[in-house]
Amino acid sequence: MSVSAQAGLVRRATMPVLFALSAAHFLNDMMQSLIPAIYPLIKQAYALDFAQIGIITLAFQLSASLLQPLIGMTTDRHPMPYSMSVGMGFTLTGLIGLAYAGSYPLLLIAAACVGIGSSIFHPEATRMARHASGGRHGFAQGLFQVGGQAGGSIGPLLAAFIVVPNGQRSLAWFSAVALVAMVLLAWTAAQHALAQSAAGGRPHAAAHADEPGRSASATAFALFILIVLLCSKTAYTASFSSFYTFYLIERFDVSVQASQLMLFLFLVSSAAGVLFGGMLGDRIGRNKVIWFSILGALPFTLALPHVGLFWTGALTVAINLIMSSAFAAILVYAIDLLPNRVGLIGGFFYGLVFGLGGLAAAALGVLADHYGIDAVYEACAFLPAVGLLAWFLPSLRGTRTH
Repeated sequence: MSVSAQAGLVRRATMPVLFALSAAHFLNDMMQSLIPAIYPLIKQAYALDFAQIGIITLAFQLSASLLQPLIGMTTDRHPMPYSMSVGMGFTLTGLIGLAYAGSYPLLLIAAACVGIGSSIFHPEATRMARHASGGRHGFAQGLFQVGGQAGGSIGPLLAAFIVVPNGQRSLAWFSAVALVAMVLLAWTAAQHALAQSAAGGRPHAAAHADEPGRSASATAFALFILIVLLCSKTAYTASFSSFYTFYLIERFDVSVQASQLMLFLFLVSSAAGVLFGGMLGDRIGRNKVIWFSILGALPFTLALPHVGLFWTGALTVAINLIMSSAFAAILVYAIDLLPNRVGLIGGFFYGLVFGLGGLAAAALGVLADHYGIDAVYEACAFLPAVGLLAWFLPSLRGTRTH
């Protein structure tokens, strides 16, 4: 059999793995998104202030971030596809805990369990998606991200139509989703092993050495720029995931369900953005996508705090559509810098998203308590200007970055 024919067989064998990983990402992030979606309920039930709401996000996102780089380093050396099912078991435990928590500390512990589930899932899933890409790294990471973004966007809808009418304990119903995800991930791990065998035991996306002509300091500087860019994007997104519903209710006097629907519109636009950004990065280069995806949102973020309800909804969709295209490009760019450390990079960058998002939510909660919810969006409006730092990103050998 020719090399091209073998490559075609491998690609056909790995595409089901890629789609299954995207589906599992959908279920994982759907369950995670229920946490901020129920904030209006638990704020009233537990008499919480905005700072305490931010601390719940911090507990979830810090637990999701601290373990991810360590897990990524471990799975780079010793792949453990079945560990993803174990991670989903932590998510299952956290959902049940959130449903029946009788106090604020128990809410924090339950939210942390959901975060631990994410810390186990994302590094190994990122590594498997890279290997199942068939060389189309941007497409693979974009498709993987579509599942997560779509799952994250549907959470507010489920909260609006299931959790809000039926109360906090209805969160336990979603434990069935966690069980389905555990089965799907076990199947995915088995299929991944078969695809590896079809490829002769080698990863499908040929691993190559880390950039031999690039110094460690240059690589570290490029990673630092990517981290700062990701930080600006994550902080802005955290302002919506944690406080957008409160902003809409306070400023425009909409109902809780209406605010959840508008949060859904904001989040669902991410699904199109991440896939578009990943595919476009394969064609025109990562740098151009990063420039557009972060800096391009600036005019809309500056206008957002000064418009009415209709234009608030329209602008938030445009903002997230543009900004969400950044993550796949940033992640693949970082992996191209260190291509033999996919799990580490995946775990580190997903961990940064969760950790920085948690810190941003806590800080923005304090800002909202002292200066009002409007001040959050007035302050965050300037964050996309950080995208100017993309100018300092270097070109990579063998990749289209410019």
